[in-house]
Amino acid sequence: MSSLGTTDELGASVARALGLDDALPAEDAHGTVCVDVPRERWVPALVAARDQLGLDMIDWLSAVDEPDADPPGVDVVVHLVDSRSGGPDAAAAGGLARVLLRTHVPVDDLVLASATGVWPGAAWHERETHEMFGVDFDGFEDGTGIGLRPLLLPDGFEGTPLRKSFVLAARASKPWPGAKEPGESDTHASPSRRKTLPPGVPDPSWGPREP
Repeated sequence: MSSLGTTDELGASVARALGLDDALPAEDAHGTVCVDVPRERWVPALVAARDQLGLDMIDWLSAVDEPDADPPGVDVVVHLVDSRSGGPDAAAAGGLARVLLRTHVPVDDLVLASATGVWPGAAWHERETHEMFGVDFDGFEDGTGIGLRPLLLPDGFEGTPLRKSFVLAARASKPWPGAKEPGESDTHASPSRRKTLPPGVPDPSWGPREP
């Protein structure tokens, strides 16, 4: 259970902060409560979490590709923390206070309001999420005026590598060597000794030979 309350209590707390009548859906994600927020209330939910729940620090923001969802799209997730809940007495007080907020962005309209107006430090996370998942963050601002420029990928890179529809270049240019999954090998021949030697161990044919 989170030190901010139970799963149901946190869903209700975020809903009340947003002026909603019904509690928002929430689930326990391995010890951290995850609250599902409507996309159109994303930034107000971030502000409410900071100002009313005391979650004053953004730890990370990323996304999960959900092609089988209804509708298909990308879930954007942010991990928020109360920085004052740490320290030597954190365990006795119920642990570090933290919450996941999640919203679903449909694949045919991959646009979400930027969190940079709430936490300027979200800029790097949104740039990475943009290039890896293709999500556009409306109102993004990091003080440069340049916008969502590449963070990790080289200039000219095409595609969104962390989307499940992205085809690895190595798979597209040549067949994968050996078995992909059990029973899927393109050949039934055993691998050669050369392929199974540990790194740094030379092939037996290497070295001086008899004249």
